[in-house]
Amino acid sequence: MRKVKSLILGLGVLVLGNTVLKAQSAEKTVQTQAQLEAIAKKKIADEEKAKLKKPYDAKADAEKDIEALVAQAKKENKNIILQAGGNWCIWCLRFNDFVEKTPELQSIVDENYLYYHLNYSPDNKNEKVFSKYGNPGDKFGYPVFIVLDQTGKMIHVQDSAVLEQDKGYGVEKVKEFFNQWKPKA
Repeated sequence: MRKVKSLILGLGVLVLGNTVLKAQSAEKTVQTQAQLEAIAKKKIADEEKAKLKKPYDAKADAEKDIEALVAQAKKENKNIILQAGGNWCIWCLRFNDFVEKTPELQSIVDENYLYYHLNYSPDNKNEKVFSKYGNPGDKFGYPVFIVLDQTGKMIHVQDSAVLEQDKGYGVEKVKEFFNQWKPKA
């Protein structure tokens, strides 16, 4: 009887062990599939990124550039948009490309704003400039838009996520943002 119990117990342990091994193998397969999908998505994003214009300059003196923009904005009666981000950021590059290739949006920008790509990257985090505006990238990620009036006063910070639509940006959403913060007549 003991031999039968030991045999049954041994078989139970083998079945349980086999079930655990199968579950672990299935988990590894799912994990491997997720890893493969992540690698494929990164490759697609890298290929897209390689084709897009790189408007951010890590070597720029952002503080000096913004001072010059404020002086120019006063003369031209325009506000300033600081598009904060970097050439590493696919959504930053997509937004730049989107505006440049959408004449309706480009027209609003040209008529009402001076536009500056404020670099945030490992090479130049522009910490002094970002701290002046409350480090909005910490809260919203990138890109994030900082709108200044003609005197250089920050009048709005815009989270880019609300401007997204599908795998890009929505014309009407971006148009509304640009129109809402242009200089008052």
